[in-house]
Amino acid sequence: MRSATTTAVESLLIIAAGVVSAACSRAAPPSRFPTAADAIARMRATDACSRGVSGEAKVDYFGERGRVRGSTLFVMSRPEKIRFDVFSPFGVTLSTLTSDGHAFALLDTTSKQYFEGPALECNVARFLRVPVPPFALVDLFAGEAPILVHQPNDATLDWEGGSYVIRIRSVNDASEEIRLEPTPGDWQRAWNEQRVRVLEVSVSQRGVGLYRAELDDFERAGTAKPRVDPDGIDADVPPSGPACSAEIPRHLHIVSDASAQDVIVDYKDIAHNPPIVPGLFRQSLPRGVAFRYAICH
Repeated sequence: MRSATTTAVESLLIIAAGVVSAACSRAAPPSRFPTAADAIARMRATDACSRGVSGEAKVDYFGERGRVRGSTLFVMSRPEKIRFDVFSPFGVTLSTLTSDGHAFALLDTTSKQYFEGPALECNVARFLRVPVPPFALVDLFAGEAPILVHQPNDATLDWEGGSYVIRIRSVNDASEEIRLEPTPGDWQRAWNEQRVRVLEVSVSQRGVGLYRAELDDFERAGTAKPRVDPDGIDADVPPSGPACSAEIPRHLHIVSDASAQDVIVDYKDIAHNPPIVPGLFRQSLPRGVAFRYAICH
């Protein structure tokens, strides 16, 4: 004879399964995007006010050497400028990575080494350990899907499993799949007024998964504050773009089948259009540090 507790637990499980099933089979919005190009255009319009992002995040890396956790301050500017400053629990900078779209540099203060080379994705992977190009990293951190180069007829749009799915065939046997949905408040709006959330991005080449990014925990972010000189000598540096309050995913999980590694980024703080000072995305060789040329393919 079953107890009342067992019956109650079974009922809860049935209800939960029904909720999951309903979410997976959710009907499309009343007004749907006509084409993949329309969906991509609405995605870009959703965060068109954002020229870049900055903030602080916890980074959790899993790979062949096990699990490594740390904290980082980051600044990103479109289309492909990035800066990461990794610091210890005591606030000491452990490493700094910069890329301005042309030159890459990584200063590792713990090993007293300085790497410099071209701004290639394999060099940027020295920090995140996953092969994501700088321009794609900037887009993903802001909640947007990077779009592979393609012809209009090489992109399709479907509604599957409760979300839109964009499939793109690109050059060099590369392909991309993007999952997105309208924001909850825009579900009933006309398609050309809907803002969207990017839920997942997958990029493959010749059948090998280069990376898959999962985005979650969406919240609105405001515009970064001006940079003020505490001594009052230099002029204030304003935000690098207009006022912006677009949503940003506070949780980013990037997995690479090609490298068998993945990284989880949880934002503690993030803002749009950070002030950009000269030299922010460049470094120079400091004294007492060994120089290494960073070449990769």
